[in-house]
Amino acid sequence: MKIDVKEQDENSMTFKVYDVEVPFINAIRRIAMMKVPKLAIDDVFVVKNDSAMFDEVLAHRLGLTPLVSDEKSIEGLVLPEDCDCDCEKGEYCPRCSVSFSLRETGPKTVYSKDLKSCGDSKIKPVYDTIPLLKLREGQSVDLEAVAKLGIGKDHAKWVPTTVCSYKQYPEITFNEDEEVIYAAADNCPRGVLKADKEEGRIDIVDIENCSLCKTCVRTAKAADSKFINVGYRENDFIFKVETDGSIPPKEVLLKACDVLDSKTDEFITFSEGGI
Repeated sequence: MKIDVKEQDENSMTFKVYDVEVPFINAIRRIAMMKVPKLAIDDVFVVKNDSAMFDEVLAHRLGLTPLVSDEKSIEGLVLPEDCDCDCEKGEYCPRCSVSFSLRETGPKTVYSKDLKSCGDSKIKPVYDTIPLLKLREGQSVDLEAVAKLGIGKDHAKWVPTTVCSYKQYPEITFNEDEEVIYAAADNCPRGVLKADKEEGRIDIVDIENCSLCKTCVRTAKAADSKFINVGYRENDFIFKVETDGSIPPKEVLLKACDVLDSKTDEFITFSEGGI
């Protein structure tokens, strides 16, 4: 297997993977979405809420507010099921939860930056300007929110990725025995092809941007031609992952690989024990 990073920034990463099979690359995709732990608000205790927003709606909005969940920030935190405290009975401990407070008085718009951590200051909302609710003159809100680690399999608020997808590496070939159909390039919706009428050919400008829609093939077929063929490489892929900012994309992928490795070890151990 070979990996070639194409683009990367704080919240997104695009890379090419060579010599792997679909089950493997799809397993990484599913684990990255559903099995990588992330911190999110799970319980909200409202003391006072004079705003027009219902408590349930506010709690839902708080739950979907991305919190910093990179490995350094959540070091020492464990999943609630791995903690020996009485979390299920409503008793919280710093080993498996982080407490936030929100106390504001109007008139103002309350933003995510107003959500204050009662413990580690490194754990905070990723973005400061997410609007939570509006308070009019004399209105106020007073609540405590408790964040826990969880996985996307249990709820969307624990999904670290906003985009996690792959496609097989496109491959475009031309049949030199057929007449050049320039309209095949002109009709390409993504600008992958460019017609060069002076040289009497079609150039491939950006093969990796091809979505395998085969508009060019249909255009040629409409002219009773088999000039162009669109396919893909069987074991080569382009993988893209974007996150909500809570965890860097590279860390999400590394954790997904660790989870896959752990599950593989469990399966091997179970198999050796006899089925």
